[in-house]
Amino acid sequence: MNEIPYDAFGPEEVLRVYDPATGMRGFLVIDNTALGPGKGGIRMTSNVTEEEVWRLARTMTWKNALADIPFGGAKAGIVWSGGDEAKKKAYVQAFARAIQVFTPRKYIAGPDVNTGEREMKWFVEATGNWRSATGKPANVCMALFGKPGEKCGIPHEFGSTGFGVAKSTEIAAEMIRGGIRGATVAIHGFGNVGTFAYKYLMEMGATVVALADRTASIYQKEGLDPARVRRIIAEDGCLREYPKRAHIAHEELWGLPVDILIPASVTDVIHEKNKNRVRAKIIVEAGNIPMRESIEEEFHKKGILVVPDFVANAGGVISSYAEYRGYNPKRMFELVERKVQASTQRVLKESMKTGKPPRAVGLAIAARKVEERMGKKV
Repeated sequence: MNEIPYDAFGPEEVLRVYDPATGMRGFLVIDNTALGPGKGGIRMTSNVTEEEVWRLARTMTWKNALADIPFGGAKAGIVWSGGDEAKKKAYVQAFARAIQVFTPRKYIAGPDVNTGEREMKWFVEATGNWRSATGKPANVCMALFGKPGEKCGIPHEFGSTGFGVAKSTEIAAEMIRGGIRGATVAIHGFGNVGTFAYKYLMEMGATVVALADRTASIYQKEGLDPARVRRIIAEDGCLREYPKRAHIAHEELWGLPVDILIPASVTDVIHEKNKNRVRAKIIVEAGNIPMRESIEEEFHKKGILVVPDFVANAGGVISSYAEYRGYNPKRMFELVERKVQASTQRVLKESMKTGKPPRAVGLAIAARKVEERMGKKV
């Protein structure tokens, strides 16, 4: 396991938790709370590590600062090798109870890989605090928000992250190729973020030619059949159900001749073994830390624009803030659009002006905000 680096920003808290009754093992990293309570989702995978959770928590510190919302950076992970609903609920609630002392003063949970509105409902039931997590079902209310049956939660399934990714992609496409209409797109990952990014990009006039999930990768040069893809989404199906003639090997997706590549799956999906296959001119990081920073720098030197994760996928945490404040979905989407567009434009314009990679530009802007607040706290 790689050592977690400590610096002037944090992390403030690094917890390893274990519940003997269930066998649950997990991690919580609260990176920096200068701007507000640490905000970040709970990831449930079989190979989640403390270092991965720290990397994600630090990304959340920059993401929240750049989006100019009063949250700090944090992230959680539960080692999850699978099981039935009862077992998963037991794991989530054991984790919630183990870290309850930090919620919501220093940590506010949310959805991530393998967690969604159901898991967030379980989490707040265990902590007994409605504010301890966002991304809850729309019908989950507590006394703070009044009448029974009132729509209080803003579930992850509303698609705020994918909506923000699409808006960020639109800005990048306008700067590089004069617009999103007609741009060819490949999306790796077809869960909540990927499906909504697909939906909104199609509405903008992009041509999505390739998609991938765990079951299959599909590609059609002229564009995938929207009706078939919509049916798969509506039925909560898998891409393996798409006609076999469009199926390709998973690794082929990275080398497709597309204008825009959107990694929307898990950590480090672009790595040393496949980075040289990439032919896209724009990469929009819909998933968190889909590659190492060193690989981003290589792409920058090659003239490939990489829109960093903490810029492109901030829609989810902006939505979390909207739910935390009690906003309705309409107001939430307006807030996501305004903030994601502003951040993307600011970072990309500065990058083009200075020649610095977008990540370096965005980090500098975010770090200044955190440093200023930390100075005020001292």
